[in-house]
Amino acid sequence: MTVRVGINGFGRIGRNFFRAVAASGADIEIVAVNDLTDNKTLAQLLKYDSILGRFPGEVTYDEKALYVDGKEIKAFEERDPANLPWGELGVDI
Repeated sequence: MTVRVGINGFGRIGRNFFRAVAASGADIEIVAVNDLTDNKTLAQLLKYDSILGRFPGEVTYDEKALYVDGKEIKAFEERDPANLPWGELGVDI
C-alpha cells in the first residue's frame, strides 16, 4: 500500500526528505508541499542543491504545482497548516 505524504515546509529538511524518498524506491508518494516561497524558487531549490548537487529528475512548475518527472505535486502557500486540504488529497502523513 502506497503511503501518501504531504510536506509542510519545503526548506532544506523538506527538500532533503523529498530527495530521500525519490532515491529510496519506497512505496511513498509525495502528493503536496506547503511553503510560502513561490513555485519557481521551490523548483530551482529542489533541482539545484549546493550540498547534494543536481536532482537527477526533471523538475518543472506552474502556478499550482511542481512536476517531478511528469508527476504533479500540488503546491500550497498556506501560513496555517490547519487550513491545508490534506484530507481531500488523501494524505496519510
